Parts: sequence; C-alpha cells; structure tokens
Amino acid sequence: MSFWKAKRFWKAAQAEACEGGFTVRLDGRPVKTPAKVPLVVPTLEMAQAIAAEWDAQQGEVKPDTMPVTRAANSAIDKIVPQRAAVVEIVAAYGGSDLLCYRAVGPEALIARQAAGWDPLLDWAAEALGARLRVTQGVMHVAQDAAALARLTARVEAFTPFRLAAFHDLVAVSGSLVLALAVTEGRLAPQEAWDLSRIDETWQVEQWGEDEEAAASEAARHAGFMDAARFYALCG
Repeated sequence: MSFWKAKRFWKAAQAEACEGGFTVRLDGRPVKTPAKVPLVVPTLEMAQAIAAEWDAQQGEVKPDTMPVTRAANSAIDKIVPQRAAVVEIVAAYGGSDLLCYRAVGPEALIARQAAGWDPLLDWAAEALGARLRVTQGVMHVAQDAAALARLTARVEAFTPFRLAAFHDLVAVSGSLVLALAVTEGRLAPQEAWDLSRIDETWQVEQWGEDEEAAASEAARHAGFMDAARFYALCG
C-alpha cells in the first residue's frame, strides 16, 4: 500500500493494449494493483479512464479521487480470488431486498413506495423470472427459492469487473432488483438512485435536511454513480 502514498513521479499516463486486455503505463512503467498484480482491464475505454485519473493527480496520489482505478483494483485483487464468496454475499440481498419492505404508514408514503417499487418488482417477475414477496414493516419475509436461484444465476454470470461494479450498486442501494434494473437497461442510474431513496426523501420533506446526513447521502450517491459508470466501462 506504500505505492498509494507516493507523490507524482510521472509526466504522462498512457492507455494501451497488452496481453489479455488493456493497461496503463506511467512514462512506460506498467501500473500495478495494491497487491502488485499487473493492472489489466477489459476495455480500452476503461484503461483511458484510469489513465485520465492518474494524469489528474497533482502531488500526492489520492485514491479517493480515482474511482475507476479503485474499482479495477478491487476486481483484480478482491473479486478474482474470492469470486464465489462475493457472488454469495451480493445474491443474498435478494432475500431481503429493499423493495420488498414497505412502510406501515402514513398512507402517502405507502402510496409513494408502491408507485415507485411495484413496477420494478413486476419487471423482475416478467423479465428475470423472479417474483418477490412484499411485506409491511421490518419482519423478514421468506422469498421463493426458485426466484432467488434465478437472481443468483444473474449475479453468477457477471465477469469479475462487472461484479465489482454490481456489488457496489447493490450495497449502496440495498436492492438487488434496482441494481439489476440498471445493468439490464431498465433504469438509468439516477432513476434507480432516486427510487432507492424514497424513504430518505420522505423524511427530509417532513423534517428538513440534516447537514451531516446530507453529506453522507452525497457520498453514497457519488459511490452509486461511480459504480454505474464503471459497469458501463466494462463494455
């Protein structure tokens, strides 16, 4: 991890083809992941985005300003060596999907959730073959095993790079269905984000915005949009 604390030593970052895909070179030196594995990504567009992040660095390298680089590192260093475990973690969200747990009141919030979430659950049933059950409150509702198996199969089909993006889409939104709606082109990323924040938006409308909560929401929103962009860069 000491590499990440280095100051800029290169004049230019260049994306180029390499064995197995595309990479980024800093004045001819190939970039490696924090685990010292060669950084090889699936598309030229992703490599170009990573090169742009490296070129934007001034002084000390700041990983928090390099979302594409960080996601690629995660795919290589974390997803590849423990793919089955990541698939299991992500697929498990289907058993407790945000869209399935509804407010017990007030009626206006119940109606807003139904208007926003019911069409997505209908889409999951029709397009993905996975009808999920809905309940009110926070008590767990068991989902159909066959439906969960179909959702899991979708997760298992992702490449490591797409799985890295998908993991973040699910973890930030709390919904496997919303994340799949983004990756399947059913929703634009911003639409999915807005639907994932129905409860939070309602609270702000009723009680006003808390500065600390707003900052946290902004960070989560940025993470969600970064994940959607990284997924698109996978080709």
